[in-house]
Amino acid sequence: MDEFKNKTVLVVTQDGRVIVGKMLAYDHMANVVLQECVERVFSMQAGVEQVALGLYLVRGDNVVLVANVDDDVDSALDFDSLRANPLNPVVY
Repeated sequence: MDEFKNKTVLVVTQDGRVIVGKMLAYDHMANVVLQECVERVFSMQAGVEQVALGLYLVRGDNVVLVANVDDDVDSALDFDSLRANPLNPVVY
């Protein structure tokens, strides 16, 4: 995950939350610290709601996915017109 440090990443959690922010740090337990992050709440009825979280710690046992975000593509998206079902929780 070192290549994601100080870059914008998208984190999917076990409960289906989608959190986007700049990765400040991580550790061997996959705990992730994000700065200036938002939670993207998806809905089929309304656009994507972006809830500001600020500085945020995601516990490693809750992380399902960490992915790099292309800032140019992300800033060009119209979140008000996007429609999608929320992600289901991950069940083991």
